[in-house]
Amino acid sequence: MQITRGKLAIINIRIEGARIKHSMGEVSIKMYDKFKKILRIETTVNNLTFFKHYRTVEHRNGATSKKFATMKKNIYSLAPLEKLLVASNRRYLEFISAFDDHSSGRSNLKRVSQPVQKHNRKYRGFNFFDSDDLKLLLIIARGEFNISGFKNKDIRKYLLQKNTGQVSRLIKRLRMHGLIRKAQNVYKYYLTKLGKKVIATALKIRELMIVPKLA
Repeated sequence: MQITRGKLAIINIRIEGARIKHSMGEVSIKMYDKFKKILRIETTVNNLTFFKHYRTVEHRNGATSKKFATMKKNIYSLAPLEKLLVASNRRYLEFISAFDDHSSGRSNLKRVSQPVQKHNRKYRGFNFFDSDDLKLLLIIARGEFNISGFKNKDIRKYLLQKNTGQVSRLIKRLRMHGLIRKAQNVYKYYLTKLGKKVIATALKIRELMIVPKLA
């Protein structure tokens, strides 16, 4: 855009390339490919209340306390918002980079598919051909969870037949296999690097093998 002597001149420059946009309500992740030479990833948000962060909260009686609360639209939210958006970009980049990463494939497959035992309790492995396991993996890979993580109640929205205790056991099973990690100071979870690789593999099995063979 260029302004000259009170006149407004708009210059549009078109750069050949492709764009992929994932929208989650008022938040989105976009990836640009310009001339197949530059890869640009950005997270944009129109409503800051989508995010929560650890901040000082003022109560009606005048008291204050530190807790996780929705983000406010003010200048003081810029620093924590930057960290959240950068982390979102990083997790998305890690997810797409797992598509063609074959390192440690056998050991990761064994780690995920075999049962693990801790404190005399056994947690069964994940089967990519099991519909329940595949559904759970695809749920935790949803875009909004990549941006801001997920909680027990978030998973229950997509597993309506499960109660709080059953979903807690699923989350525990995911953690025992190293597919998710817990955030600090809050019951919120994010995919690990291994989790991203496993889900990328599950998607490949379904979309590139099972679906074409059944068509």
